[in-house]
Amino acid sequence: MIAGLVLAAGESRRMGRDKALLLYRGRTFLDNILASLAAAGIEKVAVVLGHHAEAIQRAVKPAEARVVVNYDYQRGQTSSLQTGLAALAPDSPEAVILCLVDHPAISPEIIGKLIDQFESTHPLVIIPTHKGQRGHPVVIGQELFPELLALTPEAPANAVIRKYRNATQFVEVADPGILVDVDDPEAYERLVAASKQ
Repeated sequence: MIAGLVLAAGESRRMGRDKALLLYRGRTFLDNILASLAAAGIEKVAVVLGHHAEAIQRAVKPAEARVVVNYDYQRGQTSSLQTGLAALAPDSPEAVILCLVDHPAISPEIIGKLIDQFESTHPLVIIPTHKGQRGHPVVIGQELFPELLALTPEAPANAVIRKYRNATQFVEVADPGILVDVDDPEAYERLVAASKQ
């Protein structure tokens, strides 16, 4: 079983407002990601909140997901990843598909393709690429969970991912949505404009 893990705990400093609640195609960023995971057949999902957790949970009400709060979210993204992995541990997933809330354009088709790839080959890591550029979401096999959980919260999770580059599979996809990273108001304006074309 592959579980979904959505990180939405950050302060959104560059954006100036909570990215989880920004609207894209009529839904919040968080709702878009949860809908794509559900449409791809991912049944177990953990959402990690932190900054403005109560307000986000009231606005989104992710009924199908397990919401956990990282009270140490200011220590960085790795602390949120660890909070999410710990929350999913009772389900013993073979892997997690890691979604970041500022990547709202991921499609169910892409998630499905990554799931199929994992189920056929069981690599340690799967990273989607578009025209050679790496994107999200990323699939991380359970073999790496202990190392990720052992990191100090300030250490980058990428340190573990890079260590296993030779055991990583890169899956080329046609959808540029995997590259959409919305970190500031300008990037959000571009996303909204593109969605109206």
